[in-house]
Amino acid sequence: MDYKKIKTTNTTITRDLNDFDVQTGNIYESVVIMSKRADQISNDLKEELDEKVHDFSAHDNSEDGVENKEQIELVRYYEQMPKPTLLAEQEFLDGQVYFRTPEKKKK
Repeated sequence: MDYKKIKTTNTTITRDLNDFDVQTGNIYESVVIMSKRADQISNDLKEELDEKVHDFSAHDNSEDGVENKEQIELVRYYEQMPKPTLLAEQEFLDGQVYFRTPEKKKK
């Protein structure tokens, strides 16, 4: 998924707690779902950044002390993106997160 297209703020805002339990009926379950989604987003972004930085290091033939301007711009871009928790929260509130709850076994 393209995380750059998710419309969210870069800062934390106060939310109404009742908005979070609409989909699940339980606010704690909603927090767990958002937490797991934030972990997925974080891992995806880390892999993407590592891949792009690795491309720079493969083509880097300059001295150790010289920094590449493109590499600095890339890192700044990722630093300015919203945090994974904010992205996951917005996805959840927009209904873009798929989740399922396992059925409890009857004894």
